[in-house]
Amino acid sequence: MTSRPSVAALPSPAAQAENLIELGVHELAGIPAGELRGFAENAGERDGALLAVHPDRAPASALAPLLRYGGKPGFVVTDMPDVDRFTPCGVDVPDGPLYLVTGLDRGDHLANWSPEEALPALSAEGRTPLLVTEGIHWLLQQPSVLERNHCFMTIGSRLRKDNGAYDSRTPALWISNGTGRDGAERRNAPKVGWCWWRNRHTWLGFASAASRES
Repeated sequence: MTSRPSVAALPSPAAQAENLIELGVHELAGIPAGELRGFAENAGERDGALLAVHPDRAPASALAPLLRYGGKPGFVVTDMPDVDRFTPCGVDVPDGPLYLVTGLDRGDHLANWSPEEALPALSAEGRTPLLVTEGIHWLLQQPSVLERNHCFMTIGSRLRKDNGAYDSRTPALWISNGTGRDGAERRNAPKVGWCWWRNRHTWLGFASAASRES
């Protein structure tokens, strides 16, 4: 089974680099614009490859406000002030400041599965779950991927607590309804939130990739 196709193809790495520069991502990550352009140029015309900045250089809290949906900026939910502590878990992320993520899939076929159920299924398919920062990068380059009733979790990022156990919250990206602490003014804004490790949601798939390359 496969997910619904994305509405539009990803831009080339060179075009993605220019978009990140226009958004100021290179500045918040401390990466010279020339270095970003050079990495994209070396990547060539990689069809379907996402240009990502390492989460240590561009954390989720800094990237989320750059998201746009219907003209509204993105945000992190108020009860996830520790979003940047959700680090790569069980995935190999290249050491450099920039890397490529290939074979993106929104994971619609896993909707109504819990993260606990979806992770081994993705592993059995030879796929790797996206980090929350990679999910944000995907939406910065391809906003049409975020659709009502077809949003996604990014369970490659998890928070290990002081006692060694994993936090039961798992990051996700969806569209706010403007209720509760989100505030009515944030209705229809893109949102970095979380769901419980063992909970199921019919409208949340599990975003994954085929590989990460430096």
